[in-house]
Amino acid sequence: MNKLQDWPEPIVRVQSLSDSGIPLIPERYVKPLLQRPSVNPTTSNDVNIPVIDLARLYGDDHALRATILDQISIACREWGFFQVINHGVSPQLMDRAREVWRQFFHSPMEVKQAYANTPKTYEGYGSRLGVEKGAILDWSDYYFLHYLPLPLKDYNKWPAITADCRCVCVCIFQSLFRTHAYFFGSSLFLAHQLIKISRTLFKLQIQVSYWFPIIHRT
Repeated sequence: MNKLQDWPEPIVRVQSLSDSGIPLIPERYVKPLLQRPSVNPTTSNDVNIPVIDLARLYGDDHALRATILDQISIACREWGFFQVINHGVSPQLMDRAREVWRQFFHSPMEVKQAYANTPKTYEGYGSRLGVEKGAILDWSDYYFLHYLPLPLKDYNKWPAITADCRCVCVCIFQSLFRTHAYFFGSSLFLAHQLIKISRTLFKLQIQVSYWFPIIHRT
């Protein structure tokens, strides 16, 4: 088996498991206690993921830009992720994207399977990340898309189940790409230059995750 081309085990769609009426979440999807997040009851009121306001990236105030960079650095080192606001994607576009992807994940399985992915690039419809045999998996299915670098982008993997699905995806990527360029550029002029030259330098991807209701263990 070529690990870059094949999954180590048969793929089971989480949506199929969730819809089957099974009484318990299979052990494959239950993390050991030591790997689960824990919250100290005495400090639980302070447990909030970092929220980064990217609006300040678009001005000429270098001190504000430096503050945003520090916030992102701390969030990456201490949390591993963060939420962003004022990221350049309009609420209307986000609403349309949610509807497009809701339609995809509610499509018949044979339609979705036409976009099934492999671990070579992960692009397409998937249910696991990584090729470790017997690994604990997430209770979700997902769709993974590449936009940059251009050699990784495969329009055959971009779903065409609705008339504007691909258009919506391109609009989101373009909005994120502009923000990405402003993030690395120290000025509006430099950001525009980065947009011109960085289509082979940046890596820009989207993962749309579809999580399912928790099955309560008894």
